[in-house]
Amino acid sequence: MIRDAAGNLHGTTINGGAGSGTVFKVDPTGHETILYSFTYDGPLPNHYSNLILDSAGNLYGTASRGGSTGVGFVFKVDEVGNETVLYLFTGGADGGTPYGGVIRDAAGNLYGTASAGGSNNAGVVYKVNPAGVETVLYSFRGGADGANPQSVLTADGQGNLYGTTVQGGTTSSGTGAGVVFKIDSSAHETVLYSFTGGSDGGSPYAGVIRDAAGNLYGTTSAGGAGNAGCNLQTGADTETVLYSFTGLLDGGSPYSGLILGAGPALYGTAFGAYNPATNYIIPIIFPQQPGVVYQLIPKQ
Repeated sequence: MIRDAAGNLHGTTINGGAGSGTVFKVDPTGHETILYSFTYDGPLPNHYSNLILDSAGNLYGTASRGGSTGVGFVFKVDEVGNETVLYLFTGGADGGTPYGGVIRDAAGNLYGTASAGGSNNAGVVYKVNPAGVETVLYSFRGGADGANPQSVLTADGQGNLYGTTVQGGTTSSGTGAGVVFKIDSSAHETVLYSFTGGSDGGSPYAGVIRDAAGNLYGTTSAGGAGNAGCNLQTGADTETVLYSFTGLLDGGSPYSGLILGAGPALYGTAFGAYNPATNYIIPIIFPQQPGVVYQLIPKQ
């Protein structure tokens, strides 16, 4: 969720409302208001997405399906609940199925990822300007450069964009275990780290956050083997596994991203867990390798 200056929380649900989820507000007293209710022509994506808020109180996000094309769109909901479709994906070269949300620059341009479409049907990084015109900044090839991005992006002060892909990378087996990437202001992509799917993690659905020193932090939904603290060198950056989930009482399969607190402390959520005392299982997609929290330190 995202919080405004008055302490109201804004978020989305994937079900309910008119059938396909809602955009909602909860005030500091715990009262909920449905700002917008999606119909079956525009369902919201699942728990990978986010909302952002501008100074006028408008909310921006993405729907992974729906619209006249069926492959999703970028939307705005104003403070009184009016929805506007800012861009409708076609599923072709422009991308499609945007699971991640968007970020916004000072000029009002929106940036995000689409998990499908593009010139190689491996997803894209895109920009939508205030007039609703989309520009594909990068079209993934589906190989070492990554494939199937489902994360929200992070930007730095130089106009570089950072994110992750679920698949692709230099892993020799299967379709790859995903990458952390950077897109610079000239739309050039650099792979900062290619996951192996082993103790370093794999399949990062969430994006990354960045601290003042330029270090990146994120989660992977798979990989890890109780090998917390392992350091792995790559050609670009150094990855450190800060915590490797066991899939038991500590949780597992973290699909969400992180927030950075003082210390620094990192906060996030895990999708599943298994309690051996009660034999109660909450689903974990990869029970043998339930994911990690990682840090990338820029190459000096």
